[in-house]
Amino acid sequence: MAEHTNRLIDESSPYLRQHAHNPVDWYPWGDAAFARARAEHKPILLSVGYSACHWCHVMERESFENPDIAALMNTSFVNVKVDREERPDVDHVYMNAVQLLTGRGGWPMTMFLTPDGEPFYGGTYYPPEDRHGMPGFPRVLQAIAQAWSERPDDVTRSVGEIHERLTQLEKHQPADAIPGAEALLEAAAQLARAHDEDHGGIGNAPKFPNTGVYDVFLRAEARGSDRRYTDMTLFTLRKMAEGGIYDQLGGGFHRYSVDQRWLVPHFEKMLYDNAQLVPLYLAAYQVSGEAFYARIARETLDYVVREMRDPAGGFWSTQDADSEGEEGKFFVWSAAELQQWLGADAAELAARYWDVTPEGNFEGHNILHVTLSVPQLAGLFRRDVAEVEPLLAEARATLFAARERRIKPGLDTKILTAWNGLMISAFARAAEVLGEPAYARVASEALAFVGRELQGGDRLLSTWKDGIAKLNGYLDDYAFVAAAALDLFEATQERRHLAHAAQLMDSALAHFWDGDAGGFFFTSDDHEALIVRSKPAFDGSIPSGNSVAALTLLRLSHYLERPAYRERGEAVLRLFAAPLAAQPFGFANLLAAVDFHADGPREIAVVGTPTAPDTLALLRRLRETYVPNRTLLLLDPADAGPRPPLLEGKQALNGQATVYVCQRMTCSAPATRWEEIAPLLK
Repeated sequence: MAEHTNRLIDESSPYLRQHAHNPVDWYPWGDAAFARARAEHKPILLSVGYSACHWCHVMERESFENPDIAALMNTSFVNVKVDREERPDVDHVYMNAVQLLTGRGGWPMTMFLTPDGEPFYGGTYYPPEDRHGMPGFPRVLQAIAQAWSERPDDVTRSVGEIHERLTQLEKHQPADAIPGAEALLEAAAQLARAHDEDHGGIGNAPKFPNTGVYDVFLRAEARGSDRRYTDMTLFTLRKMAEGGIYDQLGGGFHRYSVDQRWLVPHFEKMLYDNAQLVPLYLAAYQVSGEAFYARIARETLDYVVREMRDPAGGFWSTQDADSEGEEGKFFVWSAAELQQWLGADAAELAARYWDVTPEGNFEGHNILHVTLSVPQLAGLFRRDVAEVEPLLAEARATLFAARERRIKPGLDTKILTAWNGLMISAFARAAEVLGEPAYARVASEALAFVGRELQGGDRLLSTWKDGIAKLNGYLDDYAFVAAAALDLFEATQERRHLAHAAQLMDSALAHFWDGDAGGFFFTSDDHEALIVRSKPAFDGSIPSGNSVAALTLLRLSHYLERPAYRERGEAVLRLFAAPLAAQPFGFANLLAAVDFHADGPREIAVVGTPTAPDTLALLRRLRETYVPNRTLLLLDPADAGPRPPLLEGKQALNGQATVYVCQRMTCSAPATRWEEIAPLLK
């Protein structure tokens, strides 16, 4: 092995390869590390992070590149580096342990394990010396090494206590009843109390998008609840899209805001955040009719196509926060730069619109954010809106082109199956709501990529990089891709996507289902055994696999009339009923499944020639209407093939495109005019 090169040089993960030249004797997660730890009777130092994590980079620079600290690590520990995006199974187990030990979690995660993988101490970021009340990393290393060699009984006691608590975390007692619509309404009322009336969002700083919460709000209002839920949602989404958390030039959302008013983001862009925000902005467009929300969805998807799409068809994972060693450097501006690129007149207008000043709004620089509306800007400069709008558009294009000349943040170009499922769903929903065939093509090509590169038979792998797919698929991979296939079916009405969704859920039921208590484990029955087999239901930065699987099963049960799917979906709802009632914030995505199940969906059947103007017009109106719980089937009267049960006996009236709306096994009279159809969707 060459000097200053460790085993991580052979890994495909960009995050692991970032650490390949550390003086730390890193191992990737695997048997070799644990075998050495057992042979030498050393504890394992487990470090978990991801490529776009700013503080992960900081700890690497401060500690892992420090020869003295690396020597301490190499002398007393077997050091293991994990990319949490590749190994969410490992991350989940040990993040639970860190939270049990410290009351909080985050990345970088630093955990100390026995050679059998049992945790006994841990934390997150450690500075290189004592600082701000935090112990320095060298002091922590020395204390842990001393405890391991001199106080083994204390270590054994800690291992036993943590293991018992980790095991209990994964146990849930099924409720007798399935939560109903009242659970959604109660959750909405509880969550609304944390809404920030001044800036939108939930709580104070730091502030995350919390897409699941706003989905709950829109669903609650669709049930005839308080209009304020939609108002809170629209207000929050506008504040976010006008804030620094949104890239005003290139589109797409950064990870979260460090302040209360969405101005200063952590600048990394994650595929999964943007994938979840697009459907929410599309729903906002449906309920409000305001083009603003559709524009933000389009700009976000266009950013993904431009900067996050692999030529093979899948989507990359993350764009880094840092460039040239500085967080946010790529994204910020000075007043002089606006003058340089735009000229005095346009620069004055743009600076007022995006709050660019000589003093700056972020560490002497400026994060672009919208401070007033275009009509207000026009009034301020005594110009017509029709004159100001194209000037701003031209300024935006000019500044974007200038920014493209800068050194860009790093990209993590591994392709994760689950995150691709989320983004395929986003493109499929946009194809439906916006009537954009190009988005359907992007979704279809990405799903084809997953099928070609990451699926063998009915089994999935979880990650792909440079032509190589590896690692057993997790629950999220199956649930998210099945949901994506179902969303793409609804957008295109191509039955092969419906069959694909059913195939993946059948595989998930065969390999992940807990036959004793119900619900899905995170790992399959043929996965590497970890110290506990997780069954996560709590939403994190992405929805829980159990919530997406439950909703997908319920949706499939209506399309395919398979009672077994409904029963398994209901079993998930029963299993997590108690924690859902106690902590609705963590179960927002499961509440979508509760809502879908409570009354059953509007089952919409459209009978008409697919390319006929009247069929297309009705489909357009149906797809522009916010109906959170619905299925949609299109029947070509000329199609003589077998029909899904819902379409049996359905005919076009007088040769016109005809809509039937069914619910709870009762169908409306056939309708051909929108005025007749719209009330049936309420």
